[in-house]
Parts: sequence; structure tokens; C-alpha cells
Amino acid sequence: MEEIGWSDFERVELRVGTVVRVEPFPEARKPAYRIWADFGDALGVRKSSAQVTDLYEPAELVGTQVVGVVNFPPKQIGPFKSEFLVTGFPDENGAIVLARPERRVPNGAKLL
Repeated sequence: MEEIGWSDFERVELRVGTVVRVEPFPEARKPAYRIWADFGDALGVRKSSAQVTDLYEPAELVGTQVVGVVNFPPKQIGPFKSEFLVTGFPDENGAIVLARPERRVPNGAKLL
């Protein structure tokens, strides 16, 4: 594992957003959803692709909060442009478990 300095970590914008829309992403190479999350007034609604189809249904994601990296440059994924990185952890079977705050926090709140 490579160590980083505190200033490196401070540059990563990990923010909370509330999922407002989820759609299947049939054009993705691996099963995925297109997700839109509201990161508050300063950042607005941003979209991303997330390979979380093993554990989550679209309807259950709407209204939940997720942690996203919001300062990566946009990334083209097939016909879709991703504007943030949805974060999560693989479980023992490799399915992604979303990183989420334990309790509700304001949209756009930064991980400290």
C-alpha cells in the first residue's frame, strides 16, 4: 500500500448526494445502472454509472444517500457521460455495497 500525505487526501472531494433517479444501463459492458444524485445547491444534480445491480433495485436506491467523488473529470462510458464516482466496497462475493452515511446529512456535505 502506498502512503499518501494529508494534502493528497484533502484534494479528493468525497461528498454526499441523494439519489433522485435510477435507470438500467443496458449498453454497459458489465451490468450497471445510470444514477442521478443531488449534491446540493453548489454542485447540483450529477450523473454516474454504477455496477451495483447485484444488491440493489432501482426503486430502492431513489431517496437514499450515497458518497461520491465529485472532482474527477467527466468520463465517457459508452453513450453516457459519468460526472461523479459512486463509492462502495466489494462483499465476499464481489458484489458492490454502497458507501453511505449512517444518518442523513445535507446534500453536498464533504467527508472530513
